[in-house]
Amino acid sequence: QVQLVESGGGLVQAGGSLRLSCAASGRTFSSYHTGWFRQAPGGEREFVARISWSGSSVDYAHSVKDRFTISRDSAKNMVYLQMNSLKPEDTAVYYCAAARTWALNTNLYNYWGQGTQVTVSS
Repeated sequence: QVQLVESGGGLVQAGGSLRLSCAASGRTFSSYHTGWFRQAPGGEREFVARISWSGSSVDYAHSVKDRFTISRDSAKNMVYLQMNSLKPEDTAVYYCAAARTWALNTNLYNYWGQGTQVTVSS
């Protein structure tokens, strides 16, 4: 069993930065790939970034590539999402999730956090 808790969201002006954290509990977390997803009001949950269990592979949505950076600290059971050059269209609830498979599809993620709100003002 894996529990995930996100933090670090908030209100920021366009062009600003935030760092989201995902704290995991559960001894098997280190064997899971981890993804960040987001959901804007009225929208579907969409992929943002993912990192492999080892940290050796990362992947980003085109809309955030070169602005967001995903990383993990396996010793602390933490995954981070550094978000720079934020835009109003980045406004959403951000979720971290854990999966056994290297996946983009939300259906293949086994565990989810409760989400953290990110609001970017223009």
